[in-house]
Amino acid sequence: MANEEAKYDVVKSNEIYEIRKYSDRLAVQALNTNENNSFRKLFNYISGDNETNEEIKMTIPVTQMENKGNMAMQFYLPSKFNKDNVPYPSSSDVKIVNIEGGYYAVIRYSGRASNKNFIKHKEILENELKKNNISISGSAIKASYNSPFTLPMLKRNEAMFKVNWK
Repeated sequence: MANEEAKYDVVKSNEIYEIRKYSDRLAVQALNTNENNSFRKLFNYISGDNETNEEIKMTIPVTQMENKGNMAMQFYLPSKFNKDNVPYPSSSDVKIVNIEGGYYAVIRYSGRASNKNFIKHKEILENELKKNNISISGSAIKASYNSPFTLPMLKRNEAMFKVNWK
């Protein structure tokens, strides 16, 4: 069964990366230095640990980025939710956040979603953007699209930066 994916339009692409335009979207976020702990907190939220005990379908991607010295993990919420109908988390460690839309430069890669693999591709993207005089306006974002049980060569991962675009 396919998961809902954050919607975007591709405004430029080349052999290395693409520039995407995203709209604002809601997500649930947990800050933590322990990646598995953040995942568990977010998974509990979508499994019904929220004010309405509502189970929420998983969406893709799951994103991670540094936020004020901590790692933030985010699950995007299905598009049927908005600030007026989103169930609020039961846990104070989980927050509803608005992910600001805009332009994002993205490089896609397969393999494990390890930090080593992410850093390698983030650096490739960063160097290409510098070569093309595209300025970065945010920290690197690690996006993962597949379950942990997907074979590494079939996994879709991305490194992203918010960028200043026309």
